[in-house]
Amino acid sequence: MESWPSLVYAIGDVHGCHDLLRDLEARIVADARDRAGEKLIVMLGDYVDRGDRSAQVLDRLLADPPKSFNRICLAGNHEQMMLDFLEAPARSHAWLDNGGRLTLSSYGLEPGHLGAGRQLRVMLDAHIPENHRSFISGLPACLTLPGAVFVHAGLRPNLALEDQRDEDMLWIRREADTGEMRAFTIVHGHTPAPEPQITSNRIGLDTGAYGSGVLTAARFEQGRFAGFLQATSARPTPSGRS
Repeated sequence: MESWPSLVYAIGDVHGCHDLLRDLEARIVADARDRAGEKLIVMLGDYVDRGDRSAQVLDRLLADPPKSFNRICLAGNHEQMMLDFLEAPARSHAWLDNGGRLTLSSYGLEPGHLGAGRQLRVMLDAHIPENHRSFISGLPACLTLPGAVFVHAGLRPNLALEDQRDEDMLWIRREADTGEMRAFTIVHGHTPAPEPQITSNRIGLDTGAYGSGVLTAARFEQGRFAGFLQATSARPTPSGRS
């Protein structure tokens, strides 16, 4: 995008926590009430796995955004793992041990009773809607605004933006915190922390919603960072690694 909307809200890793996403959207709508100009929600990836309502999260993201908002959804590494599984399903696939079983359960599949070979593919085709597959396969890796890059995991330092690889933008961790990229602020998720992280050139928004019960958004007004909004739950959802 060539210019900033009036308000931008970037939301960190949801990981199947549908109720937290619903509540955070409501907070965002209330925060933006009576504000003029274009309003944008940027989702930073990892919508599936870990929590128990991944299918419902995707349904929500496929529906219209809140009234008066636009929404852009970026790819996360967990969407990539899910796609890899759907393209070559196997009961030994690594995705199943990284939150995939809970995702399958959200579609009404029993992970302990999966078939094999063609039978498994038939089961997946019967339970996972084509529009969900198309949605996650078409997600972009990043969004650029003047002075900022929104991305799931981070960027490789000392490499021009046009030369960054999608794989790094979905998976990279330590390199995002080197402080060597000063041309813009990197707004990302992927690396969980108890609180949102701010450095001179980075804002990290993964607060481990699936385990902490806290889902975080960063607010930008006229292109400037203007604080955080959070939704919380009394009982964390099922947990696991990011």
